Amino acid sequence: MRRVVVTGLGAITPIGNDVPAFWQGLISGTNGIDTITRFDTSEYKVHLAAEVRDFDPTLYMEKAEVRKTDLFVQYGLAAVAQAMAESGLEGQVEPSRFGVYFGSGIGGIGSISNDVIKLQEKGPRRVSPHCIPMMIANLAGGHMAIRYQAKGSCLPVTTACATSTNAIGEAVRAIRHGYLDAVISGGSEASIVPIGLAGFANMTALTQCEDKNMASVPFDKRRSGFVMGEGAAALILEEYEHAKARGAKIYCEVVGYGTNCDAYHITAPDPEAKAAAACMQMALDESGLQDETRVYINAHGTSTPLNDVMETQAIKQVYGERAKDMLVSSIKSMVGHTLGAAGAVEAVAAIMAMQEGLVPPTIGLTEPDPDCDLDYVPLVARKADIRLALSTSFGFGGHNACLAFGKI
Repeated sequence: MRRVVVTGLGAITPIGNDVPAFWQGLISGTNGIDTITRFDTSEYKVHLAAEVRDFDPTLYMEKAEVRKTDLFVQYGLAAVAQAMAESGLEGQVEPSRFGVYFGSGIGGIGSISNDVIKLQEKGPRRVSPHCIPMMIANLAGGHMAIRYQAKGSCLPVTTACATSTNAIGEAVRAIRHGYLDAVISGGSEASIVPIGLAGFANMTALTQCEDKNMASVPFDKRRSGFVMGEGAAALILEEYEHAKARGAKIYCEVVGYGTNCDAYHITAPDPEAKAAAACMQMALDESGLQDETRVYINAHGTSTPLNDVMETQAIKQVYGERAKDMLVSSIKSMVGHTLGAAGAVEAVAAIMAMQEGLVPPTIGLTEPDPDCDLDYVPLVARKADIRLALSTSFGFGGHNACLAFGKI
């Protein structure tokens, strides 16, 4: 089996628009949640979100291209541009052996919403001719393939909140099994728009908390729902010998991947956590590092009543008595739930934690839920010599995914 390594990272997030800024925000416990500024929320049940701020798409694309692309595509292209520049991969891989596995949970919901309004108010002739390519979720990957001449598989993934974890994992398998030598992987989301907020709020998935410092508190007994976030993250994955031969910087090795389905409910996780635990166990077994004690788990940790208890149970099922020795944290306490981008954003956090020997905290966790009794690294970052990092994602529809990263 061929080995797969990470040779480039990129990120657009509510606490920083590149990896260094994002990482500094994480370790300093910066809260990216605040009052929504994009539109008037006075008639909504929810008024807080984690918006990307000060983003300039023209740093990464021409103005004409900006006008023809949805914000989720712009975020994705920006993150990938950063990752590709860092990797030095452009022009160093045979196009037919270069792929794109980049997903979005929802796609161009902002563009759909805008053109539906135009249709209703001004008639069908006013709908943009770019409406369809702006809305469909595969077009972030399509733009990336065109820009970087990646002529191998271009397979976007849509598995709700597990989207980009699955995208990365499936890309790893494509390289391992010899189909590709390098892949642009990750995910993006830009769904903080009126219809997105109203839809999630009315299904009671979102917290109605008005205090930004209490809105997203994973594993805390006061948690009451997730906070919508947005952004993108990208990982450049490469076959180890290919990366080594060109002298690439290597962050880590992707040593394991697991994926399965609860097959239980369209939105609620299975409270028995058996499938979630099995998913994590798959990644751990594949890694060959079952006995490693220096482990960080970047939890899905949504700050919803059901998820956090389920995930705690899954970790206990996997590690047994050792579960309380694991370092676990949820960066959703700082960046909210970035939906289809969450897996990639959190993978970057997990990799950086291992690289820097510093675990990002779960901020706001001051009143632990008795049913959530692990070490969630509350409030402040913690130094730790991490040799194995797991990143978990659990999506609507019962989609479970887990990545394992090993230090080289």
